[in-house]
Amino acid sequence: METHEHVPKMLEPIGRVLRRHPKVNLQLNRALAPFENSAKVLMFSCNMCGQCLLHENGYTCLMNCPKQLRNGPCGGVRMNGHCEVKPEMECVWLKAERRSRLLPGRHLFLRIHPPLDWRRKGSSAILNAVAGWPGDSKANGKE
Repeated sequence: METHEHVPKMLEPIGRVLRRHPKVNLQLNRALAPFENSAKVLMFSCNMCGQCLLHENGYTCLMNCPKQLRNGPCGGVRMNGHCEVKPEMECVWLKAERRSRLLPGRHLFLRIHPPLDWRRKGSSAILNAVAGWPGDSKANGKE
């Protein structure tokens, strides 16, 4: 995945500051994460993993999957499209695929994503995106 592909160019200087000054990033996270959390939980049942892919998955939070699978459904999806772990729940991946068909960026649904960086859970996905995605060279301080 190309670094910062979701972030407007005008925010790159802010990203550099966030990467160079972790304390600033931490303080901004403390200030912004509660507001981001409130909005995302109400609208998308978000679990605040800090590495949001809502825009790529039909605005469906994949972390609602009981197995928290990030790159596709497990092999246990029932014939009726429901989850093998929670039979009363529709498979999150089937819901995401159905919803992503209606969006302009539907090709993004097919991407493979790096594993979650669990240290970012509860933090602001917006700040994390501006600072650089976990797993890329800028996020790991290797500029």
